[in-house]
Amino acid sequence: MMRMLVLVLLISIVCFARDFSNPKPSFDEPRKVVYSLHVGDLETINHTLSSMYNILKEYPSESLKIVVVAYGKGVKSLKKDFDKATLTRIKSLMQYDIEFIVCKNTMETMNWKEKDFINGVDFTQAGIVEVIERQVDGYIGITAY
Repeated sequence: MMRMLVLVLLISIVCFARDFSNPKPSFDEPRKVVYSLHVGDLETINHTLSSMYNILKEYPSESLKIVVVAYGKGVKSLKKDFDKATLTRIKSLMQYDIEFIVCKNTMETMNWKEKDFINGVDFTQAGIVEVIERQVDGYIGITAY
């Protein structure tokens, strides 16, 4: 009986705490998330994309700002010749105003041009610096996993 009471109490606390984040996200004060996408393996990339869909399920799109900064090996995931199913998922996420940014330093190292990438991506000179600056601006950093 005591175990059951403790379990009910813990579940109540978790449920109560989950619904009272302060301040609540809104159009004027959205939750801001920046993903560091620096790996190139298909499984990790798709797992990371799935986590974005999970975030979208919890927050209304007007109260959420997600940015994905691809650098290093992660840059290839935004190239036109990458896995078609994954690119379809990325394009779908773009429909939710998720911003994808490509590192020009990596592009230069690999001799890739802007035309090699899918439509709708943005570019920055140094991807890691973009991640740092977004975090300084209040974005919560998440690393591809």
